Amino acid sequence: MNREVALNAVRQNIKNENLVRHMLAVEAIMRALARRFGENEEEWGLAGLLHDIDLELIGDDMKIHSKRGEEMVKQLGASDAICHAILCHNEAHGEPFQTLMDKALFCADPLTGLITAGALVRPEKKLAFVEAKSIRKRFKEKSFAAGANREQIAKCSEINLDLDEFIALGLEAMQGAAENLGL
Repeated sequence: MNREVALNAVRQNIKNENLVRHMLAVEAIMRALARRFGENEEEWGLAGLLHDIDLELIGDDMKIHSKRGEEMVKQLGASDAICHAILCHNEAHGEPFQTLMDKALFCADPLTGLITAGALVRPEKKLAFVEAKSIRKRFKEKSFAAGANREQIAKCSEINLDLDEFIALGLEAMQGAAENLGL
């Protein structure tokens, strides 16, 4: 499995461009986290890129989200570690985290929504103009990016990052991928 195969599979299964951009943003953050922790950047990036590959196929049934995704990526040739990270990122299954990558994907997933919202409220609508301190300040506003689960983001403490550090790392990663994210 490589990124080209993964991206082709994403494009075949996901037609909503905003969802594709979310998956690309999670990929960017996961790659940055892998670099930070000295882990396999390719593997972590693939977990981020593929984590929501089943969302348009499952409809509204979140009870099967990520179970179907795990099956799909396994058929594509993803490693067991990627498959497990994708499975447990949906806490509805109660699947325990086993690895640092599992935990990282879980908390990186909603961070993209918070950072994207931070860009979209700016007049330029560009990540280049967003500062980590402004995202951190908006973190406390429950109505801002209401879909970005703050408790899930705050689990970054379980990967030994404080919230400020995690937000800054995520923002920098997304800024590096801004062209692909349309931001």
